[in-house]
Order: sequence, then structure tokens, then C-alpha cells
Amino acid sequence: MIHLKSDKEIDKIRASCRIAAETMACVMEEISPGVTTLELDQVAKKFIRKQGAVASAKGYEVPGRPPYPGSICISVNDEVVHGIPGQRVLREGDILAVDIAVKKAGYHGDMNVTMIAGQTDDEAMRLLSSTRQAMEIGLQAAVPGNRLGDLGHSIQSYVEEQGYSVVREYCGHGIGRAFHEDPQILHFGSPGTGRRLQSGMVFTIEPMVNQGTSDVRDLEDGWTSVTVDGLLSAQFEHTVVVTRDGPDILSRFDDLPF
Repeated sequence: MIHLKSDKEIDKIRASCRIAAETMACVMEEISPGVTTLELDQVAKKFIRKQGAVASAKGYEVPGRPPYPGSICISVNDEVVHGIPGQRVLREGDILAVDIAVKKAGYHGDMNVTMIAGQTDDEAMRLLSSTRQAMEIGLQAAVPGNRLGDLGHSIQSYVEEQGYSVVREYCGHGIGRAFHEDPQILHFGSPGTGRRLQSGMVFTIEPMVNQGTSDVRDLEDGWTSVTVDGLLSAQFEHTVVVTRDGPDILSRFDDLPF
């Protein structure tokens, strides 16, 4: 069941998104070759607590998997999603998708930015640019009357035109009092299919885009998903509310670079 959010609820989600975005800025400042992903997680953990919020990912449980151990997810290079922070040392040119979700005053906010440790090559930069643009295309399709299939198709079409593939095992999601709510937001699809979008729907758009095949596999840690061919993957995510005036991106702020 999809719960259409009130203005008061939207304000609370936006406030949580603000904390997530400020946390992202703190993490971005610390990213460089030689830093471990655990050190970045500690930066996020400390900042989130200072804001009187909690990390949505910490202890998150899915049937058949152990509770997620980190405060944020950090997926490096061929890691697609749910990378667990640890002793991995970042190297020059690594790309890392940093996924930050927080909860405050009963509501969650969620976002993801793929960043670079130092400098990387032109092909990796093109992947990041295309993935960000795929998200932007999806955000602009979040308008009343469009169907979920229209939104997914717009992302898929662009990604495949760039010579990349969209991961299909994972999707965006509704968000509010629960970290993951209906509807599921597929980043692929057929025009004219799926539920119509309505004002008050709040969800994430978070395409995962692979250089090679869309196929992924899970590692033994129970969380980290990687590309089967070892090629790079990137992801960008924002939380958005559908309004009569167009998409309102709740995790984007004029004073922050996301």
C-alpha cells in the first residue's frame, strides 16, 4: 500500500535528507588515497549522532542476511551496492558509491553519490557522468500522471544509449516512516505500464549502472553485490516527492554540491 505524504511529513523527510546531505559533505572532505572505508564510516557515524539522528542502515535486517554492520554503505569500483565499510584502503583512481540514509523525528532520508579517490581515467569519469544524468532523467519523470514504467524506461533508454547496462536486481523505493516502503522504483521498464504517479508520493531514484553486463553476484559477507565481469559500477540517488508543480528533490540543497 502506498501512503501519500502530507506537507508535514514531507518537511520531516526533507529534514532527514538534510542531515544525510551534510553527512555526505563531511565524508567527501575525507576521501583520498590512503583512507580506509571504515574511517569514512566513522566520520559519518559521528556526524549523524551529533545531529540527534540515527543511521538507517545500521543493524538493518533482511531475511537470510546478517544485520548490516555499518552506518553507511561504501561500494568501491566493481562493488555495485551495499559495500560494508572495513579495512580496505582507498587507492588513487578508486570510485566509491557512498550511500547515506538517516532517521530523525520518525522519518528517513536517503541519498547516494559516487565519488573519486584522487584522479581517475576518462572512461570512469564518463560512467559517473552518465549515471548521474540517468538519475536526473528519472527525477524529471517523477510527475503526476506518468507511470512507473515510463520512469524506468526513461532511465533504461538513456543508459543503454551510452553503452552501459542498468542493474535489475535492485531498485528505488518509497520512503517515510519506514526506510523501505511501496512503491518499488525499477530503473528499467516499458512505457505506459505500472502504477500512475500521484502527488504526495515520496520515493528514491537510484540507478546502478554497470560498464559491462548488468549481471551481479553477492559476496560471502551477505551484503556486498559486485559485477560478475569485474567492470566498474556507479550509482547516484536522491529522494523526491511528486507534486502538481513537478518533482521536488528533498535531498538536494542549494548550498551543497549534490
